Amino acid sequence: MKIFAINPGATSTKIALFEDERLLREETIVHRIEELERFATLWEQLPWRREVIARVLDQWGERGEGVAVVVGRGGLLKPVEGGVYRVTERMLEDARRGVQGEHPSNLGCALAWEFAARWGAVAVVVDPVSVDEFEPLARYSGHPLIERRSLSHALSLHAAAKAMAARLGKPLSETHLVIAHLGGGISVAAVRGGRIVDVNDASSDGPFSPERTGGLPLQPFIALCFSGRFTESEMRRLVMGRGGLVAYLGTNEATEVERRIAEGDTYAREVYEAMAYQIAKEIGAMATVLRGRVDAVLLTGSLARSALLTDWIRERVAFIAEVVVLPEEWEMRAMAEGAWRALTGEEPLKEYA
Repeated sequence: MKIFAINPGATSTKIALFEDERLLREETIVHRIEELERFATLWEQLPWRREVIARVLDQWGERGEGVAVVVGRGGLLKPVEGGVYRVTERMLEDARRGVQGEHPSNLGCALAWEFAARWGAVAVVVDPVSVDEFEPLARYSGHPLIERRSLSHALSLHAAAKAMAARLGKPLSETHLVIAHLGGGISVAAVRGGRIVDVNDASSDGPFSPERTGGLPLQPFIALCFSGRFTESEMRRLVMGRGGLVAYLGTNEATEVERRIAEGDTYAREVYEAMAYQIAKEIGAMATVLRGRVDAVLLTGSLARSALLTDWIRERVAFIAEVVVLPEEWEMRAMAEGAWRALTGEEPLKEYA
């Protein structure tokens, strides 16, 4: 069974071809900022991204023969439980409308739908960003007009939890983990029994990251919103895309920040350490959700390759539990494995309601 996976991101589109669960080929198609800025809206990128993918498939000599399923990255859909979902017209409409916000992952289901239609395959998404496994207390924000949302790197968090359970030699259902996915956005989650029972909203809460502000002091933020300096769309962009390391240092590349630090840039060092500080604070908060019963603290995602960053985090949270660094990017394999489990009947193929 051949499985084709598509993962659209802010500045790239990742694709991979699997046979059952074995990786055959993969590629990260990097998009230049000037290419993306040609489009007024996210959804206008869809035909362009489709053609970019098609060109790489032509280079591979791949015509879709034998592809049984095309799996796309699940975006900011309506709240759903974890699992594998068939792409439907309703899902496509919710992704287009941005029912919980706009993010390039919203294009994942549409790209999967189009290539599946072209090849006569099934289109699915696995563990979308909107996976909601919160318990009631986690939903309270401080005002009934605003409820805390479960929007996170759920695909990565679930895959990391399974890998950590195997490493610990425990059934997933018996594990208590704090997992930090460290990438362009950062999700720090309390994961009990494989369920994400609490997590910061990676689009507007928690630590700052390479491209996002994370949680901001509320009163100054309100004043900025009404200052007349920014439109609503500019404020949203300030929070997601132009925040974090980009705002402080003008780059979202950790390797560039570390180069500056190595050359003696004390400001770059302080900003980078401040990000580690905020990540560690969020890990401590999630440990309290698990009442201090934590089997391990797991650091994963592309930024977990930064020994400088992970060492700073470890120094602050090692008292909680063993800190395990698995600098994996789980998404492509997790997408393919989820699709394979659903098509082989190992887990149900769910309908998006």
